[in-house]
Amino acid sequence: MKYKILIVIALLCGWNATKACTNFICSRGASVDGSTMITYAADSHTRYGQLRYHRGGDHQPGETVKLYNYGSLKFQIEIPQVAHTYNVVGFINEKQLAIGETTWGGISPLDKGNAEGIDYGNLIYLALQRAANCREAIKVMAELVETYGYADGGESFSMADPKEVWIFEITSKGSEKGAVWVARRVPEGYVCGHANQARITTFPQMRKESNLSIDSRNLKHIFKPEVECVYAGDVIKFAKAHNIAAYAGQSKHTDADFSFADTYNPLTFSGLRACEARVYAMFNRVNSNMKQYEAFAMGDKTAKRLPLWIEPDRKLSVHDVMELMRDHYEGTPMDMSGDVGAGPFHCPYRWRPMDFEVDGKKYVHERAISTQQTGFSFVAQCRSWLPDKLGGIIWFGVDDTYSTVYCPMFCGITQVPICFEEGNGSMSQYSETSAFWLFNRVSNFCYLRYDSMIVDVRRVQGELESDFIHIADQVSRQYENYDDARLVASLNKTSNRCADQMMRRWKELDQLLLMKYIDGNIKTVENGRIKTTPTGVVTSIKQPPYPEWFYRQIVDDHGEVIREF
Repeated sequence: MKYKILIVIALLCGWNATKACTNFICSRGASVDGSTMITYAADSHTRYGQLRYHRGGDHQPGETVKLYNYGSLKFQIEIPQVAHTYNVVGFINEKQLAIGETTWGGISPLDKGNAEGIDYGNLIYLALQRAANCREAIKVMAELVETYGYADGGESFSMADPKEVWIFEITSKGSEKGAVWVARRVPEGYVCGHANQARITTFPQMRKESNLSIDSRNLKHIFKPEVECVYAGDVIKFAKAHNIAAYAGQSKHTDADFSFADTYNPLTFSGLRACEARVYAMFNRVNSNMKQYEAFAMGDKTAKRLPLWIEPDRKLSVHDVMELMRDHYEGTPMDMSGDVGAGPFHCPYRWRPMDFEVDGKKYVHERAISTQQTGFSFVAQCRSWLPDKLGGIIWFGVDDTYSTVYCPMFCGITQVPICFEEGNGSMSQYSETSAFWLFNRVSNFCYLRYDSMIVDVRRVQGELESDFIHIADQVSRQYENYDDARLVASLNKTSNRCADQMMRRWKELDQLLLMKYIDGNIKTVENGRIKTTPTGVVTSIKQPPYPEWFYRQIVDDHGEVIREF
């Protein structure tokens, strides 16, 4: 089958996104304490915030695994089980391997995937169950899609283990079995990111004089530390053989100039403004030299292209990385809090759809890292100097990244807290004990008077996360020499205690916000309680006016009706 003119770009990264996620990748040389870290925000209007747990163990010959599509939950394929699998908590396993993703779809018909095979979600979970580090995960994924096919479109994966971080990008071959892909190790001291747009352009290819790169026919060499790039053996050949239009535009160049991203996910305005712009926002907060890429992030394909990775101005702590996931383009022309769309209370959110038309001209709302439809997000932290079950932490939060609390779930736990547990509520079933619904109660109330209420939310958020970071550091020293059974029991207790503390404190915040801001009033709070007279009468009620520009808009629209005579 020849794909002669492939110009239909899947807008999974664009304005009509159903899945739109953001990942940040931090090498250990770029972190304060030598941790590796990756982030992931699962931004879907139908994705419920819960923490999936898989119990690993030994398996008998002949056992199989039935795979159900990560999105539709329909049966996908049944494959043989391996002899041993690891425990997995969300997106990190007991060996401190963590994986995240963002979807970019790609060019049609490759964006639909093979008719049969493994979808991206199950590819992640199988790798976490079967691999102990990034290199093993790449090998597992490559062999799975070659053997069983890849039933999905374009994806970017973030991978972290205690020593390395990688970016892995893949897309299907359409009606052909298998996939084309490239994986690159992020250099020490650098940070990387992706947000629903393929980002690996050119890459080092295998040459006799170099051992830095191998293709999939040489996967046995992937564990050599000098190997920093791995790719499908036919990643270029496939584009040539099928005359992919995007590749045809590069045909004047040699194979060494081949660009994976430009071939399989060519840049569009939405790919820049809704996707690359989020990577720019992250980079801009850790490196002072990013202004040169602003035009590119805002949609100019002719402007200077954002690099795959950069060196931050300073080393990053786990709290720094949490804060990178909290962004509305503050400090850039795309800042969502200052225009009229933010309303009188500067709410940096826009309800969907993201594109609209006025008088025949098309406009867009920004797609920021922090967004209302996030189901869950995490910061995965891997620490090489500690035992694996203690060293790996998935700092897990639900709902909007700006108002969530990242709670430490150690990768060695065997009991997920009730508030994050699978089956505790759903998108169509409310649960009083679900963190997802509690955090949505708070954030959705905040959207009504955002600039005032978010201050209260951020204060409690900061208190909790600061406490949790201290607890994680403390127990890491305390539990370091525990035997396995005692370690797991202690980690279960610690993670569950933190989750209980978070839920208790957030319920108090929920109640306080309602009392403080009810009916457009703002009451004074002292020591966490509404201020009253000695006899219990509420005092110090404020009724701040709207900003002047908002009054002017009211007058321009309706002034003749409401003007006093």
